[in-house]
Parts: sequence; structure tokens; C-alpha cells
Amino acid sequence: MTMMTRTLTLTASLATAMTLAAAQAHAEGAMEKCYGVAMAGQNDCAAGPGTTCAGTATMDYQGNAWKLVPAGTCTTITTPHGMGSLEPIKDM
Repeated sequence: MTMMTRTLTLTASLATAMTLAAAQAHAEGAMEKCYGVAMAGQNDCAAGPGTTCAGTATMDYQGNAWKLVPAGTCTTITTPHGMGSLEPIKDM
């Protein structure tokens, strides 16, 4: 087996495993609110005072705006301001 074949096989295996894990989380409907990760106008809801709901975040990574993400992934999402949070982020 050549190095290229090994690399392709490993890559395909990893991609399959990640796809299956994501599909399982989606099928189970396991989602959580993640604060501070939404781009401006792309939050799912609750963007704080002066806003109504979905799509009302006025800036990228707004600390009081949340986005639904697969359960267990929020605190692993890296932004220019730090990690995602399960609670609203103050002082942003």
C-alpha cells in the first residue's frame, strides 16, 4: 500500500466517522444555545435589549446573541473573542 493510498484511506475513514457523529446528533435533535458565536444578523434569537429575535444581532460574535449548535460543541467553537459560551457573555 502506498503512502498516498494510506492517506486517502485514513482521510475517508475520518470523514465517515465525523459525518456519522454529526448525523447522530442531528437525528437526536440534540442542540444547545451557544452565545457569542453568531455573525451579525445571523443569530437564532434573544439578541438582548433593543432587539426582537432572530437575525437581530448588530455585530459579529455579540455576547448576548445565541446560535443553535450541536450539543457538546459550543465551548469548542473558537472566535476572535475567545470560545463560545453556554451563558450570555457580558462586556462585549
